[in-house]
Amino acid sequence: MKKVYTCFCTDVIHEGHLNIINEAKKYGEVYVGVLTDEAMVRFDRFPTISFEERVALVKGLEGVKEVLIQDEILYGGVIGRLRPDYVIHGDNWLTGPLRAIRDDAERLLSAYGGKIVDVPYTYNDRVKRIDAQCREKLAMPEYRRRRLRQLLSIRPIVKTIEVHSGLTGLIAEKTVVEHEGEFDQFDAMWVSSLCDSTAKGKPDIELVDMTSRFRTIDDVMEVTTKPIIFDGDTGGLTEHFVYTVRSLERMGVSAVIIEDKTGLKKNSLFGTEVEQTQDTIENFCEKIAAGKKVQLTDDFMIIARIESLILERGMEDALTRARAYVKAGADGIMIHSRKKEPSEILEFCDRFRAEDKDTPIVVVPTSFNSVTEGELARHGANIVIYANQLTRSAFPAMEQTAKDILRYHRAQEVDSRLMPIKDILSLIEEL
Repeated sequence: MKKVYTCFCTDVIHEGHLNIINEAKKYGEVYVGVLTDEAMVRFDRFPTISFEERVALVKGLEGVKEVLIQDEILYGGVIGRLRPDYVIHGDNWLTGPLRAIRDDAERLLSAYGGKIVDVPYTYNDRVKRIDAQCREKLAMPEYRRRRLRQLLSIRPIVKTIEVHSGLTGLIAEKTVVEHEGEFDQFDAMWVSSLCDSTAKGKPDIELVDMTSRFRTIDDVMEVTTKPIIFDGDTGGLTEHFVYTVRSLERMGVSAVIIEDKTGLKKNSLFGTEVEQTQDTIENFCEKIAAGKKVQLTDDFMIIARIESLILERGMEDALTRARAYVKAGADGIMIHSRKKEPSEILEFCDRFRAEDKDTPIVVVPTSFNSVTEGELARHGANIVIYANQLTRSAFPAMEQTAKDILRYHRAQEVDSRLMPIKDILSLIEEL
């Protein structure tokens, strides 16, 4: 009998998958791969059921000879082990990023005479409804909230990008790239105080109140499924912070990051150029402990942001604060710097990780932007936040377009650098 291989990346078996199985049986014995959690996340599909449950789903299908574990998005490992005569897949992999998977499989198969079978993709109202239900499940607070902790357990480093609207949320949600056989995407979203304020035309001094900022979260959550890390600035008064924690947890936010400063907020990148006051260790620990006390789930994270390096208080002060904040209950430590190179950040990570193997470290490479994610991960960092790049890239583009329209008294000259409106609308799904 010929060997036929297909791979499923799903939590629900529907008629599209059954159609693939039935087509595969025409060519020989059917082997089905199930992607591991790690591979599914790389593939832009966060599982809502366990790997063992997904394996059981496939084993229960009539006509499946064997279930294989596929721990990579590309099929190279499975093709090398199984040497199938055919690989069968829906024809949706003929275009877009998935094309790279098909091309790689075709190259490997052709080396020994294997072939690819493209089956017309099944997409009708019933399948569309099932897909929508799976997506809505991912967006529900109880599933979204826990996802950051899950990612920390399966990703070498959690890649996070700022969002400040539904549209930027969609960009973070749907941007997937293929490069040299690897697929990549953002794992989480950062709702930045700076970018949220800027989008509203307000200064970054905690002027935009929490009600308005929660509305931004709602806008993002309505159209996305990825976990959200919220920029909580200083957290405000402890008496107010506890209500913020409870509200964010209820909404399905995964984490809040608060910084150990007091008084009128000034952006950290100004450093010592403006007057900034760092909170005492005792006061900030009390704020962390109060926030942890009112949590109702173990999913939500309170992450302490240390400003010692920004304010030039030294490495020892930063490490002393980190130890105290973890002892007070902080679920993670964010260390920040405004230097152009990452040496002091890497030193902090090395020294903190030497004495604390588990507490997640968050870094924000805005100034020290030459450092790679891989290098940060090797020094013990767990979350990297690209904190304002979408806002900073959008502003000059929009400003230049406005200037050119004024200059030429028409829009023709700017058209070549504009995205077609239909491409933007394609991000937005209709019910």
